[in-house]
Amino acid sequence: MRIAQVAPVIESVPPKKYGGTERVVSALTEELVRLGHDVTLFASGDSVTKAKLVSVYPRAIRDARLKDIYGPNYWTMLNIGTAYEHQKDFDIIHDHNGYLSLPTANIASCPTVMTLHGSFDPVNKQFYQKLDKRVSFVSISKKQASTAPNLNWAGTVYNGLSFKNFPFKKNPGNYLLYVGRMSYEKGAHLAIEVAQYLDMPLFIAAKLDALDLNYYQQEIGPQLGGQVKWVGEVEEKERNGLMSEALCLLHPITWPEPFGLTMIESMACGTPVIAFNQGSIPEVIEDGKTGYVVENTEGMINAILNIKKINRTYCRDYALENFNSRKMANGYLKIYEEIIKNILFAPLS
Repeated sequence: MRIAQVAPVIESVPPKKYGGTERVVSALTEELVRLGHDVTLFASGDSVTKAKLVSVYPRAIRDARLKDIYGPNYWTMLNIGTAYEHQKDFDIIHDHNGYLSLPTANIASCPTVMTLHGSFDPVNKQFYQKLDKRVSFVSISKKQASTAPNLNWAGTVYNGLSFKNFPFKKNPGNYLLYVGRMSYEKGAHLAIEVAQYLDMPLFIAAKLDALDLNYYQQEIGPQLGGQVKWVGEVEEKERNGLMSEALCLLHPITWPEPFGLTMIESMACGTPVIAFNQGSIPEVIEDGKTGYVVENTEGMINAILNIKKINRTYCRDYALENFNSRKMANGYLKIYEEIIKNILFAPLS
């Protein structure tokens, strides 16, 4: 099958540090290539892939410090336009750019699948519902899909990764870990509150965007020092090392998380996850087996006190079995084939 993967150009594929969407696109692209498909990846020029790489900018635009990297900037729109300009070269286009691509995808002649990597709000939900006539959407959790039930859903495919570089430690250290983005939605301040209550070390491995600077200055900065350490935005090897040695990963989110990639990364290292019961969390964590799903900081504190009841070997096996890149790729291939079949055998109007 001739497949186009259209990634954001915000980060490289795979990302050097933070970048969940780009990490998933990389895992999917490489797995599809391994399965013998003809894959073209539209991404930044510093991406690394065995697929054919087409790029409109030599490096990730966040590294280039361009303005409005998350919005309709010139390079993002050129990347999208370039992909759809070549639509006749593909059997299917798989787009990961969300609403930015939707107007183009909606008038494309090539069958198009769009994975929605974010959550819905009243504004973007209306946008997707208006422009979903020719695009088949894929959710990354059942909960995510349930928040917009009227969209043209083709199915749900959980995120998956290649776990070959994820170390396993049966006997961890005694520190807590927070990984992700320094923002109110991700709940770094709540992780700090829990660590301070228990008088336990907390490592924060997180990126800080300019839009979250006020949050950092008010909620995080004053708490750093002593047992709470921010190690910055780290590369994959360092992050995985921190995960494998941690007692557990804290994920005290305050928003309807559509998936939460750091959770499967942590579990792949054998490190259980304690997360607030928001969004997709109960679909990713097997409560009481690979971590705990809790309602608040009090529940998180109690879960930490019981974390050694979790079998770290089971944790790792669960992640590798349920969230691997081969399972993800097969899920998408089934959707691709179904969409193409439906178009081929659709009645003539």
